Amino acid sequence: MPQILDQSEIDALLSAVDEGAIGNDDVPSVASKATTVSRDSQIRPYDFKRPERVSKEQMRSLESLHETFSRNFGASLSGYLRTIVEVNIISIEQMTYSEFLQLLPNPTCMHLLSCRPLDGNMILEINPLIIFPIIDRLLGGGNDTAFIPDRALTAIETMLVDCIIQRAVATLHEAWTPITEIEFKAARNESNPAMVQIVPPNEVVVVMGFEISTGGRSGMMSFCIPFNVIEPIMSEFTGHNWSVYTRSSSDGQSKQNLVTRVGGTVVDLTAFLAETSMTLDKLMQLKPGDVIKTDKPSNKDLLITVNGQPKFRGKPGLYKGHKALRLTRFALPQERI
Repeated sequence: MPQILDQSEIDALLSAVDEGAIGNDDVPSVASKATTVSRDSQIRPYDFKRPERVSKEQMRSLESLHETFSRNFGASLSGYLRTIVEVNIISIEQMTYSEFLQLLPNPTCMHLLSCRPLDGNMILEINPLIIFPIIDRLLGGGNDTAFIPDRALTAIETMLVDCIIQRAVATLHEAWTPITEIEFKAARNESNPAMVQIVPPNEVVVVMGFEISTGGRSGMMSFCIPFNVIEPIMSEFTGHNWSVYTRSSSDGQSKQNLVTRVGGTVVDLTAFLAETSMTLDKLMQLKPGDVIKTDKPSNKDLLITVNGQPKFRGKPGLYKGHKALRLTRFALPQERI
């Protein structure tokens, strides 16, 4: 194989040509070897202002994880606000922290989230275009005509928004559980983005943009994750680990968790013979040995309930000297005794 010269050898040869130690006829061969080196080298442009420290594969894993978060958070808000709320992830990109702050309006609604056992904080920001309609909904108004004031949240509004943030924090915990057990907690809130400096301005962050829509109104929510916070667990965001988790959680692991947590639950099982009505006078005259007549045929199955809910139909009998019930079929929800 031909010998490939490094840069120091090329410089030494060119110096020798200048000094006359090597003839000019040898220069083309040297130049051709240098050209071969440059042709074989793979040069890629690199922007030091926007370094990509998170691979595309890891970005896809993060996006898949937070798609689950957006669905669950939308369902949680719908139940809390008693109206349809849609939350969709629309963008995910990595940028510097200073660029992220420049994208935010002032004032806005920012919450710092601690994420133990990871060191550092993440940021959850909700745009005023959607947070004020949500507040108006919580106070009994119609969010279709809500006025969007250009000011920071008041103390009462902050307390209402805290209820929304707590639901987001709980949903984030559920979404991140497949990767690692993270305890998200709202540390503090801020309205001016310039006052929140959780990492240096040139530090790389991953920013996810969500669109929240409800009652004809829509607005953006941003989730900022500094790279230095999640760097210790970035290996968990590989495609291999993600696919392994998806298969195991949907098959054996989830079933085992269900059996472990629910299998030992104690429930009340009740079988009803019949029902009837009588006067209080007749009830007071009852004594052992009396027979109470009902409208229920003797050959009709008994209703069996589990914690008060109709579950089975069955026939009474004896089994090894004990009173017993033989289940005949499942009961319908509207069936009565």
